[in-house]
Amino acid sequence: MYDYHTHSSFSGDSDEALETMVLRAISLGIKEYAVTDHYDPNYRNAAYDFGLDSEAYTRELERIGEKYSGKIKLVKGLELGIQHDVTEACRAMTGAYPFDFIIGSFHCAEGFEICAPEYVTGRRAEDVYRGFYAYVLQCLKLYKDYDVLGHLNVIDRYAARIPENEAYYDLVEDIVRLLAADGKGIEINTSCFRYNMGERTTPTADMLRLYVLAGGEIVTVGSDAHRASDVGFMLDRARGMARDAGLKYLATFENRAVKFVKL
Repeated sequence: MYDYHTHSSFSGDSDEALETMVLRAISLGIKEYAVTDHYDPNYRNAAYDFGLDSEAYTRELERIGEKYSGKIKLVKGLELGIQHDVTEACRAMTGAYPFDFIIGSFHCAEGFEICAPEYVTGRRAEDVYRGFYAYVLQCLKLYKDYDVLGHLNVIDRYAARIPENEAYYDLVEDIVRLLAADGKGIEINTSCFRYNMGERTTPTADMLRLYVLAGGEIVTVGSDAHRASDVGFMLDRARGMARDAGLKYLATFENRAVKFVKL
Protein backbone atom coordinates (compact mmCIF):
# COMPACT_ATOMS: atom_id res chain seq x y z
CA MET A 1 0.00 0.00 0.00
CA TYR A 2 1.01 3.59 -0.64
CA ASP A 3 -0.54 6.50 1.24
CA TYR A 4 0.47 9.75 -0.43
CA HIS A 5 -1.63 12.35 1.41
CA THR A 6 -1.45 12.59 5.21
CA HIS A 7 -1.19 15.20 7.94
CA SER A 8 0.06 15.54 11.49
CA SER A 9 0.13 18.13 14.26
CA PHE A 10 2.39 20.26 12.09
CA SER A 11 -0.83 21.08 10.20
CA GLY A 12 -3.19 23.58 11.75
CA ASP A 13 -6.11 21.15 11.57
CA SER A 14 -4.53 18.06 13.17
CA ASP A 15 -3.55 17.17 16.72
CA GLU A 16 -1.90 13.82 15.95
CA ALA A 17 1.86 13.45 16.41
CA LEU A 18 3.74 12.63 13.24
CA GLU A 19 5.34 9.60 14.86
CA THR A 20 1.92 8.26 15.89
CA MET A 21 0.74 8.53 12.29
CA VAL A 22 3.82 6.70 11.00
CA LEU A 23 3.48 3.92 13.56
CA ARG A 24 -0.10 3.40 12.42
CA ALA A 25 1.08 3.18 8.81
CA ILE A 26 3.71 0.59 9.79
CA SER A 27 1.08 -1.48 11.59
CA LEU A 28 -1.01 -1.52 8.39
CA GLY A 29 1.89 -2.68 6.24
CA ILE A 30 2.03 0.54 4.21
CA LYS A 31 5.14 0.50 2.06
CA GLU A 32 5.53 4.23 1.38
CA TYR A 33 4.01 6.96 3.54
CA ALA A 34 4.01 10.57 2.40
CA VAL A 35 3.77 13.23 5.08
CA THR A 36 2.18 16.24 3.38
CA ASP A 37 1.48 18.78 6.09
CA HIS A 38 -0.23 22.03 5.17
CA TYR A 39 1.50 25.20 4.10
CA ASP A 40 -1.32 27.56 3.17
CA PRO A 41 -0.06 31.16 3.30
CA ASN A 42 -2.64 33.93 3.45
CA TYR A 43 -5.36 31.46 4.38
CA ARG A 44 -8.64 33.36 4.26
CA ASN A 45 -9.85 32.40 7.74
CA ALA A 46 -7.70 33.93 10.47
CA ALA A 47 -9.02 31.41 12.99
CA TYR A 48 -6.77 28.76 11.41
CA ASP A 49 -3.00 28.89 11.28
CA PHE A 50 -1.82 27.09 8.18
CA GLY A 51 1.67 28.46 8.29
CA LEU A 52 4.36 25.87 8.87
CA ASP A 53 7.37 25.78 11.19
CA SER A 54 9.56 24.50 8.39
CA GLU A 55 12.68 24.04 10.54
CA ALA A 56 10.92 21.92 13.17
CA TYR A 57 8.93 20.07 10.50
CA THR A 58 11.88 19.06 8.36
CA ARG A 59 13.91 18.15 11.44
CA GLU A 60 11.14 15.77 12.54
CA LEU A 61 10.82 14.33 9.04
CA GLU A 62 14.53 13.50 9.12
CA ARG A 63 14.34 11.99 12.61
CA ILE A 64 11.32 9.81 11.91
CA GLY A 65 12.55 8.80 8.48
CA GLU A 66 15.85 7.60 9.92
CA LYS A 67 14.29 5.95 12.99
CA TYR A 68 11.92 3.77 10.95
CA SER A 69 13.94 3.42 7.76
CA GLY A 70 13.94 -0.36 7.93
CA LYS A 71 10.18 -0.55 8.37
CA ILE A 72 8.70 2.06 6.03
CA LYS A 73 9.77 4.55 3.42
CA LEU A 74 8.95 8.05 4.63
CA VAL A 75 8.23 10.40 1.73
CA LYS A 76 8.95 13.98 2.76
CA GLY A 77 6.22 16.18 1.39
CA LEU A 78 4.03 19.24 1.60
CA GLU A 79 0.51 20.22 0.69
CA LEU A 80 0.63 23.75 -0.68
CA GLY A 81 -2.45 25.94 -0.57
CA ILE A 82 -2.24 27.68 -3.93
CA GLN A 83 -3.71 31.14 -4.41
CA HIS A 84 -2.90 33.83 -6.94
CA ASP A 85 -1.13 36.05 -4.39
CA VAL A 86 1.06 33.51 -2.57
CA THR A 87 3.12 31.98 -5.36
CA GLU A 88 6.42 33.47 -4.21
CA ALA A 89 5.88 32.24 -0.65
CA CYS A 90 5.09 28.77 -1.97
CA ARG A 91 8.20 28.74 -4.17
CA ALA A 92 10.34 29.82 -1.23
CA MET A 93 8.97 27.02 0.94
CA THR A 94 9.47 24.27 -1.64
CA GLY A 95 12.98 25.50 -2.38
CA ALA A 96 14.10 25.62 1.24
CA TYR A 97 14.39 21.84 1.71
CA PRO A 98 14.84 18.82 -0.59
CA PHE A 99 11.26 17.59 -0.45
CA ASP A 100 10.28 14.39 -2.23
CA PHE A 101 6.74 15.31 -3.14
CA ILE A 102 4.48 18.37 -3.36
CA ILE A 103 0.69 18.39 -3.53
CA GLY A 104 -0.85 21.58 -4.89
CA SER A 105 -4.34 22.16 -3.53
CA PHE A 106 -7.05 24.80 -3.44
CA HIS A 107 -8.63 25.44 -0.05
CA CYS A 108 -9.35 29.07 -0.92
CA ALA A 109 -10.55 30.67 -4.14
CA GLU A 110 -11.61 34.10 -5.33
CA GLY A 111 -10.58 35.61 -1.98
CA PHE A 112 -12.66 33.20 0.14
CA GLU A 113 -12.15 30.06 2.18
CA ILE A 114 -14.17 27.65 0.04
CA CYS A 115 -15.68 25.83 3.02
CA ALA A 116 -17.05 29.12 4.40
CA PRO A 117 -20.82 29.64 3.98
CA GLU A 118 -20.25 33.08 2.48
CA TYR A 119 -18.48 31.51 -0.51
CA VAL A 120 -21.65 29.84 -1.71
CA THR A 121 -24.41 31.89 -0.06
CA GLY A 122 -26.41 34.07 -2.41
CA ARG A 123 -24.84 32.63 -5.57
CA ARG A 124 -26.22 30.12 -8.03
CA ALA A 125 -24.45 26.78 -7.83
CA GLU A 126 -23.55 27.15 -11.50
CA ASP A 127 -21.76 30.43 -10.74
CA VAL A 128 -19.96 28.97 -7.73
CA TYR A 129 -18.64 26.07 -9.80
CA ARG A 130 -17.57 28.19 -12.75
CA GLY A 131 -15.89 30.64 -10.40
CA PHE A 132 -14.03 27.93 -8.52
CA TYR A 133 -12.77 25.99 -11.54
CA ALA A 134 -11.89 29.16 -13.46
CA TYR A 135 -9.80 30.26 -10.49
CA VAL A 136 -8.03 26.88 -10.29
CA LEU A 137 -7.27 27.00 -14.02
CA GLN A 138 -5.99 30.57 -13.85
CA CYS A 139 -3.64 29.78 -10.97
CA LEU A 140 -2.32 26.55 -12.49
CA LYS A 141 -1.44 28.37 -15.70
CA LEU A 142 0.89 30.54 -13.63
CA TYR A 143 2.14 28.29 -10.82
CA LYS A 144 3.96 25.07 -11.70
CA ASP A 145 6.02 24.13 -8.63
CA TYR A 146 3.97 21.13 -7.52
CA ASP A 147 3.79 17.48 -8.52
CA VAL A 148 0.16 16.43 -8.12
CA LEU A 149 -3.09 18.39 -7.91
CA GLY A 150 -4.92 17.56 -4.71
CA HIS A 151 -8.67 16.84 -4.44
CA LEU A 152 -9.62 18.43 -7.76
CA ASN A 153 -13.36 18.59 -7.07
CA VAL A 154 -13.20 19.49 -3.37
CA ILE A 155 -15.92 22.08 -4.03
CA ASP A 156 -18.40 19.18 -4.15
CA ARG A 157 -18.00 18.83 -0.40
CA TYR A 158 -19.24 22.33 0.35
CA ALA A 159 -21.67 23.34 -2.37
CA ALA A 160 -25.36 23.39 -1.53
CA ARG A 161 -26.05 21.76 -4.89
CA ILE A 162 -23.90 20.15 -7.56
CA PRO A 163 -24.92 21.54 -10.95
CA GLU A 164 -25.16 19.59 -14.17
CA ASN A 165 -21.83 19.02 -15.92
CA GLU A 166 -22.81 21.28 -18.81
CA ALA A 167 -22.59 24.30 -16.50
CA TYR A 168 -18.86 24.04 -15.79
CA TYR A 169 -17.27 20.92 -17.27
CA ASP A 170 -15.45 22.77 -20.03
CA LEU A 171 -13.26 24.22 -17.27
CA VAL A 172 -12.62 20.79 -15.72
CA GLU A 173 -11.57 19.52 -19.14
CA ASP A 174 -9.18 22.44 -19.55
CA ILE A 175 -7.67 21.75 -16.11
CA VAL A 176 -7.00 18.05 -16.72
CA ARG A 177 -5.57 18.80 -20.17
CA LEU A 178 -3.26 21.37 -18.59
CA LEU A 179 -2.16 18.87 -15.92
CA ALA A 180 -1.37 16.26 -18.55
CA ALA A 181 0.47 18.74 -20.79
CA ASP A 182 2.53 20.03 -17.85
CA GLY A 183 3.46 16.52 -16.72
CA LYS A 184 1.56 16.99 -13.46
CA GLY A 185 -0.42 14.32 -11.66
CA ILE A 186 -3.81 14.00 -10.05
CA GLU A 187 -4.63 12.25 -6.80
CA ILE A 188 -7.40 9.90 -5.79
CA ASN A 189 -8.26 11.23 -2.35
CA THR A 190 -10.19 8.72 -0.26
CA SER A 191 -11.54 11.26 2.22
CA CYS A 192 -14.62 11.34 -0.04
CA PHE A 193 -15.57 7.95 1.40
CA ARG A 194 -15.36 9.29 4.96
CA TYR A 195 -17.67 12.12 3.93
CA ASN A 196 -20.14 9.65 2.36
CA MET A 197 -20.17 11.52 -0.95
CA GLY A 198 -21.43 8.55 -2.94
CA GLU A 199 -20.62 8.79 -6.63
CA ARG A 200 -18.93 12.16 -6.11
CA THR A 201 -15.56 10.57 -5.48
CA THR A 202 -12.46 12.75 -5.47
CA PRO A 203 -11.95 13.01 -8.38
CA THR A 204 -15.08 11.57 -9.93
CA ALA A 205 -14.56 8.53 -12.12
CA ASP A 206 -15.34 10.66 -15.17
CA MET A 207 -12.78 13.33 -14.23
CA LEU A 208 -10.15 10.65 -13.75
CA ARG A 209 -10.92 9.14 -17.16
CA LEU A 210 -10.71 12.58 -18.75
CA TYR A 211 -7.22 13.01 -17.28
CA VAL A 212 -6.12 9.62 -18.64
CA LEU A 213 -7.64 10.35 -22.07
CA ALA A 214 -5.73 13.63 -22.11
CA GLY A 215 -2.51 11.63 -21.78
CA GLY A 216 -2.08 11.92 -18.03
CA GLU A 217 -0.52 8.96 -16.29
CA ILE A 218 0.66 10.30 -12.92
CA VAL A 219 -1.91 9.25 -10.29
CA THR A 220 -1.28 8.97 -6.56
CA VAL A 221 -3.62 7.64 -3.87
CA GLY A 222 -3.96 9.14 -0.43
CA SER A 223 -6.19 8.98 2.62
CA ASP A 224 -5.89 12.67 3.55
CA ALA A 225 -5.70 11.37 7.11
CA HIS A 226 -5.51 13.92 9.93
CA ARG A 227 -5.65 11.28 12.66
CA ALA A 228 -4.06 7.88 13.00
CA SER A 229 -7.33 5.96 12.69
CA ASP A 230 -7.78 7.26 9.12
CA VAL A 231 -4.34 6.31 7.79
CA GLY A 232 -4.69 3.95 4.85
CA PHE A 233 -8.45 4.46 4.66
CA MET A 234 -10.04 2.82 1.59
CA LEU A 235 -6.82 2.77 -0.41
CA ASP A 236 -7.87 -0.49 -2.06
CA ARG A 237 -10.97 1.29 -3.39
CA ALA A 238 -8.72 4.01 -4.83
CA ARG A 239 -6.56 1.41 -6.57
CA GLY A 240 -9.72 -0.03 -8.09
CA MET A 241 -10.69 3.41 -9.38
CA ALA A 242 -7.28 3.76 -10.99
CA ARG A 243 -7.61 0.39 -12.72
CA ASP A 244 -11.13 1.20 -13.90
CA ALA A 245 -9.80 4.40 -15.48
CA GLY A 246 -7.39 2.35 -17.58
CA LEU A 247 -4.24 2.88 -15.51
CA LYS A 248 -1.71 0.11 -15.03
CA TYR A 249 0.55 1.96 -12.59
CA LEU A 250 0.41 4.20 -9.54
CA ALA A 251 2.85 7.07 -9.17
CA THR A 252 5.32 7.42 -6.31
CA PHE A 253 7.93 10.12 -5.79
CA GLU A 254 11.47 10.60 -4.57
CA ASN A 255 13.38 13.88 -4.81
CA ARG A 256 10.45 15.31 -6.81
CA ALA A 257 10.96 12.66 -9.51
CA VAL A 258 8.10 10.34 -10.40
CA LYS A 259 8.44 6.57 -10.21
CA PHE A 260 5.77 4.05 -11.17
CA VAL A 261 4.64 0.90 -9.37
CA LYS A 262 2.43 -1.70 -10.99
CA LEU A 263 -1.17 -1.82 -9.84
